[in-house]
Amino acid sequence: MMKRDWLMIRGPDEIRERPSHFRWTVCTLLFAATTINYIDRQVFGILAPHLQNVIGWSEIEYGYIVTAFQAAYALGLALFGWFIDKFGTKIGYAASLIIWSVAAMLHAAARSAFGFGLARFALGLGESGNFPSAIKAVAEWFPRKERAFATGLFNAGCNVGAVIAPAVVPWLTIKFGWPFAFIATGAIGFLWLIFWFALYEVPEKKRGLSRAELAHILSDPQDPASDKIPWIRLLKYKQTWAIVLGKFLTDPIWWFYLYWLPKFLNTRFHLSLTGLGLPLVIIYAITDVGSIGGGWMSSSFIKKGWTVNRSRKLVMLVCALCVVPIVTASNASKLWMAVLLIGLAAAAHQAWSANIFTFASDMFPKKAVGSITGLGGMAGAVGGMLFSTSAGYVLEWTGSYDTLFIIAGSAYLLALGIIQILAPRMKPVSL
Repeated sequence: MMKRDWLMIRGPDEIRERPSHFRWTVCTLLFAATTINYIDRQVFGILAPHLQNVIGWSEIEYGYIVTAFQAAYALGLALFGWFIDKFGTKIGYAASLIIWSVAAMLHAAARSAFGFGLARFALGLGESGNFPSAIKAVAEWFPRKERAFATGLFNAGCNVGAVIAPAVVPWLTIKFGWPFAFIATGAIGFLWLIFWFALYEVPEKKRGLSRAELAHILSDPQDPASDKIPWIRLLKYKQTWAIVLGKFLTDPIWWFYLYWLPKFLNTRFHLSLTGLGLPLVIIYAITDVGSIGGGWMSSSFIKKGWTVNRSRKLVMLVCALCVVPIVTASNASKLWMAVLLIGLAAAAHQAWSANIFTFASDMFPKKAVGSITGLGGMAGAVGGMLFSTSAGYVLEWTGSYDTLFIIAGSAYLLALGIIQILAPRMKPVSL
């Protein structure tokens, strides 16, 4: 009997029960949104040396422009975490993307440090919804043993976006001018919205999802029934503070790479706008390996029977140790030595992030994941504000990156020690 004839005589229930893998389509959507998020975020950092000559601002003013983004990001994370938990991932993610896409395009109208500060503030407010939405979607669509890997996959969009931006933005700027670079990259997000509204739904309501995949997604013990928890009440748990302080200490280092790396390469090795492209592409290509590998590694350990606590923290310890060599980057005599040191540290950061992002779903029920992720991200943004403002003054007064790289190299070991004190076994919270 031909395969086609065999399918025709099967009942509709049998045909519908063919295994589905739609959760990986969801992961692809999250990856695409995160890529767009980082393209829009990275444009300003890449153009900073060029805009500094065109607009004219000091290191301190540049620090304030970056701080404006992070202040809005911190505020937005607190708001979006609550908004996503209340109105759902589908609406929350769409609202976030619309706000940040419009804000990205508005950079084209800025003609002063103050104007760029306003545009960065609006962008930070919109972009703050990306990670709470994505982490919430992962918690909805993946069982615990797959979440770190799924998080690592979508989080790799950070690095893909950071690779695409330096490859494309200099060309757009030279060909059409720097305002068009902001307009063209900001418009991409509206294409993603079409696929998001067409495809996304929570698993229990998704048509065409097989019962086998739904059972796999819901295979973890069911969260106890509870009301929505205001985020401020979550602060009484040590597990919350493990996430908050871990992000407060380490997120600023990633912000530092995003906004000061092009300026560092320009200052230390005299790279032009077109010369920045290849080193930045290589650094963020290396970083992709860390993002995917860090999530895959801890998920692999869990599948082998290791505890979540042991799996996550072992990977994070390796990451913390891999960042340490960056303390020598500012004194590297060769460009490519500095590129490799920074690439290793950035890859370790992304592997670290893939695991600390999953802490929210590891230790809290799904109803609180958006709020916890928002709190952690807000703490990271506040840390970034302090670091960015301080970095502007340090560079204005000393002209040296030594102090900043020393802080970057030591932050992760300190953060891991605090996490171990506050959540030694990563015991799940009962709300």
